[in-house]
Amino acid sequence: MQPTLVILAAGMASRYGSMKQIQSFGPSGETIMDYSIYDAIRAGFKKVVFIIREDFAENFKSIFEPKLKGKIETDYVFQSLQSFLGERQVPAERTKPWGTAHAVLCCKDTVKEPFAVINADDFYGADAFKKAYTFLTTEVSEKAQCIIGYQLKKTLSENGSVSRGVCEADENNDLISINERTSIYRNEQGKITYEDESGLHEVSEDSLVSMNFFGFSPAIFPIIEKQFQEFLDENISKPKAEFFIPLVGDNYIKSGLGVIKVIPTDAQWFGVTYKEDAPGVQKSIDALVHSGEYPNNLNA
Repeated sequence: MQPTLVILAAGMASRYGSMKQIQSFGPSGETIMDYSIYDAIRAGFKKVVFIIREDFAENFKSIFEPKLKGKIETDYVFQSLQSFLGERQVPAERTKPWGTAHAVLCCKDTVKEPFAVINADDFYGADAFKKAYTFLTTEVSEKAQCIIGYQLKKTLSENGSVSRGVCEADENNDLISINERTSIYRNEQGKITYEDESGLHEVSEDSLVSMNFFGFSPAIFPIIEKQFQEFLDENISKPKAEFFIPLVGDNYIKSGLGVIKVIPTDAQWFGVTYKEDAPGVQKSIDALVHSGEYPNNLNA
């Protein structure tokens, strides 16, 4: 079965302050997603599934359907707060989505083939899609998933701290652990540090981190669903608690359910965590177009 690309596009963009998923960055009005889909098609992906909010669906489809018609099959999944809650009720104080792993779970009834997951607002580079496609067509199984690993130094923002899943792998590139660090930045001394409850900690520039580019077998869905129920048992009354994909990955390997291959890429990531990141993203895309990596108009 040909793998599917799943794009997480239901986030509220709280730090960015607008719907960055549909903002134009390319010379002909391309979004970051347009470049991801272009790279996915070049790598061999035949279908893309967008995870979006239902109230945003009409606007979203009007933008992407004309551009993608005849190029790749499309489908849509809505992430809602009530999805997979069962008899539970959404707490009144909960306004933000349950998190990226819950978004993936919302694809359970739509995606039946191996799939890659990416963020809508991250630029990953062509190399990442090639490597993900190769894994998903040759190695993926019920007991083998993957992460595309980026060098930490190539994933920072100059405009504030970022969240990254820091990966530890063994000599076979099998993931040992993945730790979500929610406040990583380069300090005044030029060292990359992260903050947690116990203080400040340095981390190697060459550490491989997850940028939410995963490759999964559909066998992952019941595993995510079970873990989401456990998450709700502990966190349903916490309005800011989120169910992250790295939490699923860490639980998957520590429970002995299988292996997660960390596939390194030396690609330069860039994205729009903050509004101030936008000019730099546009400049980086312009440089790639000028170098011939991408055409001046992806949708010509």
